[in-house]
Amino acid sequence: MPRIEFGAGVLQKLPSIIEGYGRHVLLVTSANSFPNSVHWQPLLDQFKQQHITWQHATVAAEPSPALIDEYVKIYAGSKFAAVVGIGGGSALDTAKAVAGLLQVQHSVMDYLEGVGLELPYQGPAVPFIAVPTTAGTGSEATKNAVLSVQGKNGFKKSFRHDKLVAEYAIVDPDLLASCPPNVIAANGMDALTQLLESFVSTRANPMTDALAMSGLQAVRDALLPLYQQQGELTQQAQYREKMAYGALLSGITLAQAGLGSVHGLASPLGAFYPIPHGAVCGTLLAAATKINIGSMQVRDPANSALVKYQQVAEILCQQSFNNQKAAFSALLETQTQWTEALALPRLSHYGLQAAHLDRVITHCRDSSMRTNPIVLSDEEVRQILLTRL
Repeated sequence: MPRIEFGAGVLQKLPSIIEGYGRHVLLVTSANSFPNSVHWQPLLDQFKQQHITWQHATVAAEPSPALIDEYVKIYAGSKFAAVVGIGGGSALDTAKAVAGLLQVQHSVMDYLEGVGLELPYQGPAVPFIAVPTTAGTGSEATKNAVLSVQGKNGFKKSFRHDKLVAEYAIVDPDLLASCPPNVIAANGMDALTQLLESFVSTRANPMTDALAMSGLQAVRDALLPLYQQQGELTQQAQYREKMAYGALLSGITLAQAGLGSVHGLASPLGAFYPIPHGAVCGTLLAAATKINIGSMQVRDPANSALVKYQQVAEILCQQSFNNQKAAFSALLETQTQWTEALALPRLSHYGLQAAHLDRVITHCRDSSMRTNPIVLSDEEVRQILLTRL
């Protein structure tokens, strides 16, 4: 787990943190959003004042293995003290993977799970510093960089190792101020899904449970009003803080406990279709919750995750329930209302058709699906997809 700096304005600590490693860094950012923000030039001015030099790489979309290999080839000769990722999940995952390979100079394909040679990664990695500018993926707290190849033979796989964990996570809620509503919606539902799935995961434990419940409360209170731009400036700042907190906890809990069926499906859907990861999470969460609960009630009624789903219902709905039936009904209604309120499109919007479901189902049994609270049949997975087609 990284050392964490959290709170409004902590971005100003970045130059001093970098100095602890050296004075020459690779900055990896989104192509436009952060470099065009009010924070970019003041940060560069701080670097100049503290005699920190940098080179700058950008990421315009979800990173591919080819992009990682290209940047490693370009920058391998530079002696960077650290790699600093500033942006959403794509920028952080790119920075994380590049930091892991600059001194190794293997293709990232040699290490990706489920494809290529799957060589054991041994490092060394250049120190990585993560500065998230969105509240969703939790990549600042995880050991995996998610890389994609999109298309008919595409895939979405992780380069994963403990050596890739960030040295520091600098989580400044002020950086969320420039996020447009559609980014807030997709990323927020990603964080919510990660918190819920890690809470009911087969690898959950008391520590991750406590963090997940705290994160769920934060996202419950902040996501919709932040998306709808409710409240005065002070209230908006509070909402950003809660969302940044919830997203950070979602990264910690998923790293420790794993995820579930929504993220299992997100891998092939994101590989085969141009579907943003957060949009997959947001549009499938209610359907996956319904199938999980129904399957456990029929095949495994003693499963402890049923009790946990009731706890989630009480957190998100902010009320107690006398029985599970009422709790589950309220939970599903709330999740569906959130999906609609956040204007998350159906999967068919991105080109998915009923005739293509078999291919998605065949490729959904990755590590995320393996920690789902119950093993779902192909037909049950199909029902999740059909609900939001």
